[in-house]
Amino acid sequence: MYDFAYHKPATVADAVKLLADPDAKAISGGHTLIPALKHRLNKPSAVVDLSGIAEMKGIKRVGNAIVIGALTRHAEVATSAEVKAAIPALAYLASHIGDVQVRNRGTLGGSVSNNDPAADYPAAVLGLGATIHTSKRKIAADDFFQGMFTTALEQDEILTAIEFPIPEKAGYAKMKNPASRYVMAGVFVAKTGGAVRVAVNGAGPCVFRQADMEKALAANWSADAVAGVKQSADGLNGDIHGSAEYRAHLVGVMAKRAIAAAG
Repeated sequence: MYDFAYHKPATVADAVKLLADPDAKAISGGHTLIPALKHRLNKPSAVVDLSGIAEMKGIKRVGNAIVIGALTRHAEVATSAEVKAAIPALAYLASHIGDVQVRNRGTLGGSVSNNDPAADYPAAVLGLGATIHTSKRKIAADDFFQGMFTTALEQDEILTAIEFPIPEKAGYAKMKNPASRYVMAGVFVAKTGGAVRVAVNGAGPCVFRQADMEKALAANWSADAVAGVKQSADGLNGDIHGSAEYRAHLVGVMAKRAIAAAG
C-alpha cells in the first residue's frame, strides 16, 4: 500500500520546510519518483508536489544569459522563442528528450536534480557552464554533478532555476537507445567568451567534461580537430545495449556531429 502524506506548497519557503523531513520526497514531473513508488523502491513519509510554485516557472533573458525556472517543462524549452534565438542548441536538445508525452510532463529541474547518467539536460548545463540556483545558494555546473544520481543538493535544498550563459556557438548530438530513447552517448559542445567546453553524457556514470577535446577545439574549432582524440573506455558504462568500448567510440562520433551542428 502507498502510505504517505501529500503536500502541495505554493512557495519555495514552504516546500523547504516540508522537505526538512529526511523521509520526504519532492516531485515535479514524476518520471523518477512515481516509477520508484510503483516498484516499492521508495517509501517516503511525505510527497511534496512542487508544481504549484509559480516562482519556479518560466523563461527569461537576463543580460547575457537565459534563466529557466526549474518547473519549466521540456516542451516549453523546446518551443521558447527566447531559447531558440539565444541558445538554439538547448532548444534542439529539449525537443529530442524522450517522446511527446515525456516532453510535456518532465521538467528541467527534475531532470537535472535527478542526474540520471542517460539524461540530456546535464550535458547542456555542464557544456554551457551554467549556474544552478537553489533555495539556498548558487552552484557552478562544475561543482554540481558529483556521481551517478548524485548532486551537490542537500536534503532540504531545492533547485529553483538554471542560468545558462549565451554562447557564441553550441551544438548537441546523441546516440539514443532505439527502444528506451535514453542516451547511450551524447556530446554538448560550446564556445562561450572564447572558452570551449565539451560535456559528455550517457557514456559514463555521470556527465563529464572531455578536456582533450576542449584543448583541440580551442586551437581549431572544427570536427577535424577532434578526429584524433580518443575517448578512453576506462570507467565508462557497459551493458547489454553497448560495451564501454562502443560508448567510447560513440563519444568521438557524437562530438564531431555536435561540432558540425554548432557551425
